[in-house]
Amino acid sequence: MGDAEIQCRVRVTRGDDIAIGPGKMDVLAAIRDAGSISGAARRMGMSYRRAWLLVETMNSCFERPLVETATGGKSGGGARLTPDGERVLSRYTTMMVEVDAVAERHLLALLQDNPLAAG
Repeated sequence: MGDAEIQCRVRVTRGDDIAIGPGKMDVLAAIRDAGSISGAARRMGMSYRRAWLLVETMNSCFERPLVETATGGKSGGGARLTPDGERVLSRYTTMMVEVDAVAERHLLALLQDNPLAAG
């Protein structure tokens, strides 16, 4: 396929909102690893406000939240994925591995007889 690159981006929407997609899954993984929204935002190079808005959108799109937050104090606050958040992240990640494999197989067949033009 030369310089061609296969990229699949699966998003689930609710109305005008993107409930889940690759960027939001990256935020969930960063929150899981950092233990806070601010830590996740730093790791991802985005503002705290942007990360917070992404979490708020995800939480509002599902019946039960994907992320729980705790305010500061003795324990210092933070954020964690709920069991639902862990499941959504795990299933989305598994789904994307399968989607990428299927898409690559079909796109290679599609491009076999008529490759993309050199660019």
